Amino acid sequence: IDFSGCPGDSDNAKFPSWSPTPWPPDFPELLKWQWEKKVIPYWKKRAKFAEDHGVRVAIEMHPGFAVYNPETMLKLRDAAGPAIGCNFDPSHMFWQGIDPCAAVRRLGEAVFHVHAKDTKIYTVNATVNGVLDTKPYSDEIHRSFIFRTVGYGHDADFWCDLVSTLQMVGYDDVLSIEHEDSLMSIDEGLSKAAALLNQVVIKEKLQGMWWA
Repeated sequence: IDFSGCPGDSDNAKFPSWSPTPWPPDFPELLKWQWEKKVIPYWKKRAKFAEDHGVRVAIEMHPGFAVYNPETMLKLRDAAGPAIGCNFDPSHMFWQGIDPCAAVRRLGEAVFHVHAKDTKIYTVNATVNGVLDTKPYSDEIHRSFIFRTVGYGHDADFWCDLVSTLQMVGYDDVLSIEHEDSLMSIDEGLSKAAALLNQVVIKEKLQGMWWA
């Protein structure tokens, strides 16, 4: 599991430069240079090495990096090859306004690994300031969103839908609990996430369409 990274604005840059908008014109020009000269060459080389050693690389989509949504994930996979896929973390889809289940459908076999982490959007703040929020995660009362343990941002209905959609696209692997809930202890957050997931995970293999 890795992030895609984000190049700076030149070969001599010391810090990343993320450009999420098409204006001013410097931004799309920089984005084109980053992808063509840095991101794709870097990951093509790493993907070849991984494939030669029987390894797959799961990249987590996260704003601030070159790969942050399904479109950029598949752009990189198309360029670098099938050894590159996705560590799917729904928490980072929620705060971008992306439907995680729709994203899973789009990603399909590119989903290599899944994090079970939730997000709560606080509309009292988000409707005023939007979701690009640089306040510390410890400043929960003022943030537009915070990460929550599974079930505290979205109820069991959502998680039922997510595990079902994952099954539909052929994902049959772990749901790795990533506990970053700043309102809960390590043990409580982990145990509550595990309890909810234990209810919604589909555990038995379907032996054909038994009712038809």
